[in-house]
Amino acid sequence: MPAPWTDELDFALDVARRAGAVTLRWFGTDLTVETKADASPVSIADREAERTIRDAIAEHYPDDAILGEEYGEASGSGSGRRWIVDPIDGTQSFVRGVPLYGTLVALEADGDVVVGVAHFPALDETLAAARGAGCRHNGRPARVSSCDVLGDSLICYTDHMLFERAGHADAWERVVAATGLTRGWSDCYGYALVATGRADAMIDPIMAPWDCAALAPIVEEAGGRYTDFGGAATIYGGNAIATNGRVHGALLAIVGGGCAVSD
Repeated sequence: MPAPWTDELDFALDVARRAGAVTLRWFGTDLTVETKADASPVSIADREAERTIRDAIAEHYPDDAILGEEYGEASGSGSGRRWIVDPIDGTQSFVRGVPLYGTLVALEADGDVVVGVAHFPALDETLAAARGAGCRHNGRPARVSSCDVLGDSLICYTDHMLFERAGHADAWERVVAATGLTRGWSDCYGYALVATGRADAMIDPIMAPWDCAALAPIVEEAGGRYTDFGGAATIYGGNAIATNGRVHGALLAIVGGGCAVSD
C-alpha cells in the first residue's frame, strides 16, 4: 500500500525545485527590488517563481484552492484542499546574495497541513515531509536533536528587532538569558536546522501562514514540535516556536513570561 500523500508530496517536490530554478536565474544579480505595503521586499523573482507554482497546481489539481504570498488566494471547487506557497521565504537574504532562502510548498487538507516541502535552491538542499510518512533531507531520513536541556540548546531566530515590533521584547531577553547559544540563521532555514538536528529550536514572533505551512509537518515528522507562542499546534497563530520537542515546554514557559507550560 503506498504511503499517504505520496502523489502530492512528489508533486510538491517537483514544483518546488522548478520554482527554485526560476529564482536562481536572478540570484546574485542586480535585480530591481520593490517594497510592499508591509515594508518587506519583493522582486520579479518572487513573482515568477510563484507563478510557476500556481500554474502547475492549476494544471494538476484544478479543484484545489491556492494561497500564496505574492498573489493571494484563489478559491478552489470544494475539494477541501488548499496549497499554501511562498516562492522565496527570506527575500531579504535572496536580494543580498545570501543562500539561506527557500521555496516553500505545502498542502492543507480539511484544516491540517499534510505535505510540506522546503527547497533551498542556492544550497541544493531539500526537506520534504508528509503526514505519517516521516521527513527526509535530500532523500535521507531527518531527525531532530536529542538535547533536553534548554541551557545547552542552540536557538535560531530571524531578527531580534521583530520581537520588539511584535510586543515580545521582554520574551526575547528571557530567551537569550536562558539558552546556551543563539544564532540568526534566519527564516525557513532555521526550521530546516531544527528538523535535521543541527539546531534545537527556532523562534519567530511574526509569521504568516505561507511562512510556516510547509515547516510545521517538516519539523513534526522529523520528531519535533511546532506551535505558536501560546502552545497551539497551528500555522495561524501569527508567531512560531519549533523545537526538537524535548525543550519545547521550557521554551514556551519562558516566552510566556515564566508560566509553566507542559509538553
